[in-house]
Amino acid sequence: MNFPVTRQAAAVSFAFAFVAPSFAQTTDTVFVTANRMPQRAADVIADTTVIHAEEIARSGAGSVADVLQRQRGIEITRNGSAGAATSVFLRGANSNGVVVLLDGVRIGSSTSGVAAWNAVPLGAIERIEIVYGPLSTLYGADAIGGVIQIFTRKGAGGPVVSGSAGAGSNAIRQVDASVHGAADAFRYAFGAGHEESDGFSATRPGAFGFNPDEDGYRRRNANGQLSYSPAPGIDIGAQFLHSALRAQYDNGSGAYDVHNEQDLNTAAVYATGQLTSNWRSTLQYARSDDKLGSFTSAASSGASQIDTRQDELTWQNTVALGPDTLQLLVSRREEEVTSSATAALSRSRSTNSYAAAYSARRGAHLFDASARHDRSSVYGSRNTGAAGYGYDFGQGLRATASIGSSFRAPTFNELYYPGYGLPTNRPEKGRNLEAGLRYDAGGVQLDATYFRNRLTDMIVSSTPCPGRAGSCAYNVNEAKLEGLTVAAQTRVAAVNLRASLDWQDPTDETTGKQLARRAKKHASLHADSSWGRLEAGAELQLSGERFDDAANRNRLGGYGLFNLYTSWQMAPGLSLLVRLNNVADKQYELARYYGTSGRTWFAGLRYGMR
Repeated sequence: MNFPVTRQAAAVSFAFAFVAPSFAQTTDTVFVTANRMPQRAADVIADTTVIHAEEIARSGAGSVADVLQRQRGIEITRNGSAGAATSVFLRGANSNGVVVLLDGVRIGSSTSGVAAWNAVPLGAIERIEIVYGPLSTLYGADAIGGVIQIFTRKGAGGPVVSGSAGAGSNAIRQVDASVHGAADAFRYAFGAGHEESDGFSATRPGAFGFNPDEDGYRRRNANGQLSYSPAPGIDIGAQFLHSALRAQYDNGSGAYDVHNEQDLNTAAVYATGQLTSNWRSTLQYARSDDKLGSFTSAASSGASQIDTRQDELTWQNTVALGPDTLQLLVSRREEEVTSSATAALSRSRSTNSYAAAYSARRGAHLFDASARHDRSSVYGSRNTGAAGYGYDFGQGLRATASIGSSFRAPTFNELYYPGYGLPTNRPEKGRNLEAGLRYDAGGVQLDATYFRNRLTDMIVSSTPCPGRAGSCAYNVNEAKLEGLTVAAQTRVAAVNLRASLDWQDPTDETTGKQLARRAKKHASLHADSSWGRLEAGAELQLSGERFDDAANRNRLGGYGLFNLYTSWQMAPGLSLLVRLNNVADKQYELARYYGTSGRTWFAGLRYGMR
């Protein structure tokens, strides 16, 4: 096996870039996240999908969560507009059971266990990779439902300047600009953006703290990457991203500006080298900060601050053994929380990890296996393992099967929050089995994946609480995440068609109830076509009914959203996008008593190449 001598491949998942066609995911598409190294889709056993920059631009979305909501296997909840607190469910798993990476840097709050989706800037994104199913053997704690990795733009070729500006409903206005390229042994990419909206009321009548005012948001961001290759096969680089979000929310009828201020910061430095003809090694140090301040009254005492800092040192070695690949990984992650809300949360913990993965191909047969040991200073040792097999029948037909174990670490809230957490809480455990069929030939793609993920030691708010009165977070429940996902795409005449349908049964097996805010059925349909420099498309998103609570007493009705868009290439490198979302002005809820947007429009200009 020969490794491609490029900076992107050398940095493995940390700095790899690939630009593929914006609509079709073919066997030539390259994935990084599924196995922590660049692989063609034909060699990846895991269930994966990719969202490219063109699709993100066409979406006219206000947040990353809006883009993800249109993908198979994903549901979201949000407490208001695009700047509000957001949760993303992957294959029915809780939002804190999904690992989120930004250019290989792990992001998220150690108190809630959830990534700051509302703070991630859309304008900086080159592509998003989604890997479904447990990946704790490669990424450690919390990869129960899967892993979502966001890649920003990378530098290559001559200098390219690009930018966009747009405006729309709810007084939304946004602008971003970037420059990227390469010169001799240097590669660079820098960008910045600004977005704000007057928004709409975060809550509906009946909600605690309801206020019919508009709750807007403002998001500012800057990002950059710089690398240097002093010799073939050697690369040294650094990257950063800063995003500052200010989002209003409802907390009563007072006139004071009640809002959150959230900063998301990531930074990393890395060095990679081709040590021998078959051995590539990468060393990376990364830091991420998730800082959340809440301002609930005019007095300074109304401000509270909860900050999470994560530092991770990773040493990854990829060794080619003939046609096979062996990966060896060593890492140390340190989490530190500082809280002005309660001193009990101001704590830290560390995790040392050791992992090995092996992948092979023999003719029509694909194999991979991985194992990992994580040792935490708080919850002790955890071992996970996974194995997968694929068979290529030829003529574009392939079958896959895999098994894997995973775990979710208890959050600082579940361990230490006064009156709620228990320091004795253990990690949740998951065991997953899945099988899939894929057909890709003649311009037709069909995918079907069945999965069954059994969770034990689930942490829920339980009454009575062991050792004290009232309720608390406690390992008491079991759950089953079972389902079937079917996806297809093709071209009929001049129309590109893409559709997906998810049947799932996210069940709390202790109570027999449906897991909160997750539907048993959801689907999407996308169609687009082009005529010269003009392109137009339509989207349909469907979701079945859900329940807002674990007891299944508060029903959230099903909904359907119909969206339209068109784009026109006005001149080389310059295009105009016009989009209409929720054409039928559907009234619906993602979370009980929280507002969602009605019919909206957006128009924007884009200049340059991504």
